[in-house]
Amino acid sequence: MAETMDEKIKNYRTAPFDARFPNTNQTRNCFQNYLDFHRCNKALSTKGQDVSPCQWYQRVYKSLCPMGWVAKWDDQIENGSFPGKI
Repeated sequence: MAETMDEKIKNYRTAPFDARFPNTNQTRNCFQNYLDFHRCNKALSTKGQDVSPCQWYQRVYKSLCPMGWVAKWDDQIENGSFPGKI
Protein backbone atom coordinates (compact mmCIF):
# COMPACT_ATOMS: atom_id res chain seq x y z
CA MET A 1 0.00 0.00 0.00
CA ALA A 2 1.28 3.40 -0.92
CA GLU A 3 1.13 6.05 1.75
CA THR A 4 -0.29 9.43 0.85
CA MET A 5 1.66 12.59 1.57
CA ASP A 6 -0.62 13.44 4.51
CA GLU A 7 0.06 10.03 6.09
CA LYS A 8 3.80 10.45 5.62
CA ILE A 9 3.71 13.88 7.25
CA LYS A 10 1.58 12.55 10.11
CA ASN A 11 3.96 9.62 10.74
CA TYR A 12 7.06 11.84 10.46
CA ARG A 13 9.51 11.50 13.35
CA THR A 14 12.86 12.98 12.31
CA ALA A 15 14.70 14.08 9.19
CA PRO A 16 15.27 11.20 6.77
CA PHE A 17 18.62 10.57 5.09
CA ASP A 18 19.29 12.96 2.23
CA ALA A 19 21.95 11.78 -0.23
CA ARG A 20 22.82 15.39 -1.09
CA PHE A 21 24.19 15.80 2.45
CA PRO A 22 26.02 12.55 3.36
CA ASN A 23 28.31 14.06 5.99
CA THR A 24 27.76 14.34 9.72
CA ASN A 25 27.57 18.14 9.58
CA GLN A 26 23.95 18.87 8.67
CA THR A 27 24.20 22.67 8.53
CA ARG A 28 23.71 22.86 4.76
CA ASN A 29 20.83 20.37 4.96
CA CYS A 30 19.16 22.56 7.59
CA PHE A 31 19.55 25.73 5.52
CA GLN A 32 18.43 24.04 2.28
CA ASN A 33 15.24 22.72 3.85
CA TYR A 34 14.53 26.16 5.33
CA LEU A 35 14.87 27.67 1.85
CA ASP A 36 12.81 24.90 0.27
CA PHE A 37 9.99 25.47 2.76
CA HIS A 38 9.79 29.19 2.01
CA ARG A 39 10.15 28.66 -1.76
CA CYS A 40 7.40 26.04 -1.70
CA ASN A 41 5.10 28.32 0.31
CA LYS A 42 5.74 31.23 -2.03
CA ALA A 43 5.24 29.19 -5.21
CA LEU A 44 2.05 27.47 -4.10
CA SER A 45 0.59 30.60 -2.50
CA THR A 46 1.00 32.65 -5.66
CA LYS A 47 -0.78 29.91 -7.63
CA GLY A 48 -3.57 29.78 -5.07
CA GLN A 49 -2.88 26.12 -4.28
CA ASP A 50 -2.83 24.25 -0.97
CA VAL A 51 0.50 24.72 0.84
CA SER A 52 0.21 21.57 2.98
CA PRO A 53 2.94 19.70 1.01
CA CYS A 54 5.37 22.38 2.22
CA GLN A 55 4.92 21.17 5.80
CA TRP A 56 7.39 18.37 5.04
CA TYR A 57 10.24 20.86 4.59
CA GLN A 58 9.19 22.73 7.72
CA ARG A 59 9.27 19.60 9.84
CA VAL A 60 12.69 18.64 8.48
CA TYR A 61 14.27 22.03 9.11
CA LYS A 62 12.69 22.25 12.56
CA SER A 63 14.26 18.93 13.50
CA LEU A 64 17.69 19.85 12.08
CA CYS A 65 18.11 23.58 12.72
CA PRO A 66 18.77 25.27 16.05
CA MET A 67 15.80 27.49 16.86
CA GLY A 68 18.13 30.48 17.30
CA TRP A 69 19.11 30.23 13.64
CA VAL A 70 15.50 29.95 12.54
CA ALA A 71 14.51 33.00 14.60
CA LYS A 72 17.43 34.96 13.12
CA TRP A 73 16.50 33.94 9.56
CA ASP A 74 12.85 34.84 10.16
CA ASP A 75 13.91 38.28 11.39
CA GLN A 76 16.16 38.72 8.35
CA ILE A 77 13.29 37.81 6.00
CA GLU A 78 11.06 40.39 7.70
CA ASN A 79 13.79 43.05 7.45
CA GLY A 80 14.63 42.19 3.83
CA SER A 81 18.23 41.26 4.64
CA PHE A 82 18.02 37.45 4.29
CA PRO A 83 21.01 36.18 2.27
CA GLY A 84 19.18 33.28 0.58
CA LYS A 85 17.15 33.48 -2.60
CA ILE A 86 13.50 32.70 -1.88
